[in-house]
This record gives sequence, structure tokens and C-alpha cells, in this order.
Amino acid sequence: MIAARDVLENAWYRGAAWLWLLRPLEAVFRTFAAARRGLYHSRLLPVFRPPVPVVVVGNITVGGTGKTPVVIALVESLQQRGIKVGVVSRGYGARAPGSPLWVHAHSDAGRCGDEPLLIQRRTGCPCVVASRRAQAVHTLLARCAVDIIISDDGLQHYALARDLEIAVFDAQRGTGNGFCLPAGPLREPVKRLREVGHVLYRGSADPRNGVRYAIDSLVNLETGEARPAAPAALGREVVAVAGIGQPLQFMETLVALGFEPEQHCFADHHRYTAADFAGLGDRPIIMTEKDAVKCAGLAGDNAWYLKINAVLPDAVTSAVVALARS
Repeated sequence: MIAARDVLENAWYRGAAWLWLLRPLEAVFRTFAAARRGLYHSRLLPVFRPPVPVVVVGNITVGGTGKTPVVIALVESLQQRGIKVGVVSRGYGARAPGSPLWVHAHSDAGRCGDEPLLIQRRTGCPCVVASRRAQAVHTLLARCAVDIIISDDGLQHYALARDLEIAVFDAQRGTGNGFCLPAGPLREPVKRLREVGHVLYRGSADPRNGVRYAIDSLVNLETGEARPAAPAALGREVVAVAGIGQPLQFMETLVALGFEPEQHCFADHHRYTAADFAGLGDRPIIMTEKDAVKCAGLAGDNAWYLKINAVLPDAVTSAVVALARS
């Protein structure tokens, strides 16, 4: 299923010539974005400075770039060192709550968002969702004593002061055609990256700025049973389901592991129903962990998610740890 936004996104990354027709609209967008940012930097719009350090993990492009695995890796690294960390998020794709919402292991992804729920389940850390991240931070600090806060996305949410920014890109896509919305995928001009503390590239092996994924296991959605991520565990022929920013990368990972997946791709943050899994037969179903938080009880007892771990450059982890201990 190809939506209009998918057509536009494909045009951004293949450099379609007709996008030049959108440059006048891009100029308006750039002007508005720059003016908005200037109002925050000049403090004409209020900026909340929390009493603990804040790290923002975001990007300047729209679409999935792998921010959530980076957030999880940072949280786990901090927890392993005895550092208390909290996470705030907008909860993209969820029904916006009227007030900040605490995320628990049994929260409804439709209310809090699939990414915050995934982060909370993987790490167990305090996590609050709000349309305004400053409100989320206020709520978090009112109940929890933390040493540092990580914002899942929010690079352009200037109402919240930050001590370190980490921008995440896909190594293959990069910044696309280099244009801002709607002529390109950028939320801000590329020069914004000069102010970011660390720029990371998903899928790169560069030890300084690459983020690679280590395959952990296949985990059953209903029982939690873990098996090796190999055809010997489930069989070679499987059904692959993905509702993420770049589903084809997930499919390519399964093929590289030796599976022969029948591919079913959905839009990012897709809200699954039992109908999405009807008629798929009795073959094992493999999905991403982000999809899995929404699919328990819908996909059957032979549904599994591929558990992965992001491996970050030492310099990034060290910088965040040092900030928390400062």
C-alpha cells in the first residue's frame, strides 16, 4: 500500500526534478522555522531549563531514522552505571492525552505511542508522554529523582532547554535532496547540524559516528520465549510484518539472516487490528519490536519479534555519562 506521503518521500530521496516546483513553499517554511527558533533563542518565547541535564535524541529529517534504539541503548548504558534516568516523549501517532501521561509496561500504545511504550518495556525507566515536552519534564521531576533526562525526539522543541543534542540519520538516505519541507525531507537546513553535539548514522560501521545493530533473538509475543534469530528456529518461510519508517530495511535484515519472508508493509505507527493478520496462514510471523508492543493478542501464538540492540560509539556514551555525573 503506497500512500501519497510515500510517493513524496520517494521523490525526496531520488531527487525528483518536479520538487523544484515546491521551492517557493520551502522558502516560506524555512522563514517560519528560522523565525520560530529565533523567538526561543532570544527568550521572547519561554524556555524551561530543568534542574538536571537534558539530552535530546532527534533529527532534522522527517521519517524514521532509528532514534528509539539509540535512546534505549543510552538508557541501558546509564542504568548499568547506576545513573537514574528518565525519558520524555511526544508519543507520536498516539491520541494526544489532555495532560502528561505516565507510561507503564501495560499502557495502551494507542494512548501513549508505540515508541515510548517500547522504551519503557525494554528499560523499565520512568517515562512521560506529553505534546509539550517541558510539561512532560515537569511531571517526571515531580514524582521521580533522576540524574538526567533523555528526550526521545524533540530537536526542534525549543521550549525545552537541552545540554546535549544527538542527531540520528540513516546512512544510506542521509539528508535526501537537501531541501526543507515540502520540497525535501528536512525540518531545518543542514547547517543546523553544526550546533549538534554528535551526529550518528544508522547502518554505518564508522567507529566515530556509526550506529550498528546487533541481532539478539526472536521473542514470542505471547509467551516471551526467546529463540536464535535463524531459520533453524522457525523455518525458512515466514510472514514478515513491519509498520515502521523504513520497512524494507527490516525485510532485508530477515533475508540476510536466511529467511524467505512474505512481506507485509504498513505505514509508520500503524494501528494494528486482528484483520491485519487474517488470512496469513499458519507460517510463523516475524515483526519488529516496535510493532510487537501493539500486536499482542492479535497476531496469534506463532508471532515473534526480532530483538535488536543498537551499538553506539564509545564517545557518545561517554559524553552522556559524563553529563549525568557533572
